[in-house]
Amino acid sequence: MCEIPDKLLVTCAFPYANGPIHLGHMLEHIQADIWVRYQRMRNKIVYFICADDAHGTPIMINARKLNCNPEEIIITINNEHQNDFSNFFISYDNYYSTHSEENKFFLELIYNKLKKKGFIKKRIISQFFDLEKNIFLPDRFIKGTCPKCKSKDQYGDNCEVCGITYNPTELINLRSVISNSIPIIRNSEHFFFDLPFFSNILLLWINSGVIQKQVVNKIKEWFDSGLKEWDITRDAPYFGFKIPDTIDKFFYVWFDASIGYMSTFKNLCDKKNINFDEFWNKNSKLGIYHFIGKDIVYFHSLFLPSILDGSDYRKPTKLFVHGYLTINGKKMSKSRGTFITASFYLKYFDPDCLRYYFATKLSSNIEDIDLNFNEFIYRINSDIVNKVVNLASRTANFISKYFNGFLSSNLIDPVLYQDFINKEKIIGEYYSSRNYSKVIREIINLTDISNNYIDKKSPWKILKEKGEVQELQDVCTMGINFFRVLSTYLKPVLPGLNKRIELFLNIELLWDEINFPLLNHKINKFKPLFNRINIFQINKIFNTSKNI
Repeated sequence: MCEIPDKLLVTCAFPYANGPIHLGHMLEHIQADIWVRYQRMRNKIVYFICADDAHGTPIMINARKLNCNPEEIIITINNEHQNDFSNFFISYDNYYSTHSEENKFFLELIYNKLKKKGFIKKRIISQFFDLEKNIFLPDRFIKGTCPKCKSKDQYGDNCEVCGITYNPTELINLRSVISNSIPIIRNSEHFFFDLPFFSNILLLWINSGVIQKQVVNKIKEWFDSGLKEWDITRDAPYFGFKIPDTIDKFFYVWFDASIGYMSTFKNLCDKKNINFDEFWNKNSKLGIYHFIGKDIVYFHSLFLPSILDGSDYRKPTKLFVHGYLTINGKKMSKSRGTFITASFYLKYFDPDCLRYYFATKLSSNIEDIDLNFNEFIYRINSDIVNKVVNLASRTANFISKYFNGFLSSNLIDPVLYQDFINKEKIIGEYYSSRNYSKVIREIINLTDISNNYIDKKSPWKILKEKGEVQELQDVCTMGINFFRVLSTYLKPVLPGLNKRIELFLNIELLWDEINFPLLNHKINKFKPLFNRINIFQINKIFNTSKNI
């Protein structure tokens, strides 16, 4: 495992500002947030940022339908997105928008640098035009059959099945998404970024360990088929930033979204007096980590690093790629009731339930994750309620009733306690490598050991059968200390529950302090920390979501 720098910039892919956050989004943001929270617990300085991808034809067309300005839509959506992420305890330091002065500044700065170095080319292209709507069609408003794998219903810029990118003209049986008519071809002058120039630089970077091996193999296929110049232009009408020295040409949304990582961070730097150049200068050794889905690997592994290199900025430290989310084994679908938004989920379940379930599934590979709701119920009730929380409830009441809330000054089994502390290194390594399923496995194994210990000692029998008051306090103190260590290990995963646990234990859970057991310490009276979930909640979420 590579050493993590002391200062980190961490990002998620930017959600598009034209719709709600759904559980597929939450997979990525929860994965990243768990990693960030762990790094912060280990005393790393972490700046965690994200923003809305706020430009493009879809937003412009939606604004026309609603008879409002695109700016009104993106402000409303941005507030909704921020609210959803906050409700799931995603700990962003800055959540911004690509429709910003900072992004316009960096976009023009980088474009002019690339242009000056000869990396921007001009040429006339044949582009599809919708006669019914009187508009040039962006790639996402053209659908057809992929020219490589022959998958149907693919967008005009890349295939979601095989991952290849292409020109819309290469699609088979294409049509306009807006009018469902067959578009015609018109000529237009466009600007292209010279991606092939960076082939050798990109190959060295990709092979340096910045991305999972599974992904590297896929990227090499793109090199084998030959990298192509990247069209960074869109014709008016378009909602976005205009290309300098042009009348009706705008930057393609993916070009300014990529640069949005820099502008969003710059906005945070200006607010918090952070050194921007310390992270982004060409020779920076600080960490920049991107969490992304496998569907946008092409943009982040080829376009983004080459743009940065060509404009004399540093490239990312790592790209952490994950798979898709399926629900009960199926793609998310409104007709099946499995297209579940973040806000809708929260009407029925605690956000920590989803965070925990995802953690039990997530690893460092890029396989898809399935949200199986039967397993979801079992995991939450069995692991969190019956094992972790139950450990506290079956010992804390004795401490409150007989000892005025005070733990013993004696740790009766220091060897067993040390066994728990010794797991800190391996659990930490699993967190850093994003193998959260292994984190959970280790923690639940320790929880089973803890509960078996309490079962064997049977504190409910100690007073009744032995009359040993001190032994009762000592045994229950061991149980509370086990609970405290386990809760500390779980803190990055369950921030909502963690707040209630810290209130109960009357301490802040700090990773560096688990070596020191809680002794002669007063805890608060135990109150229920987590509720069981049931099949009726699941039935409600499916029955209702079909009618949304």
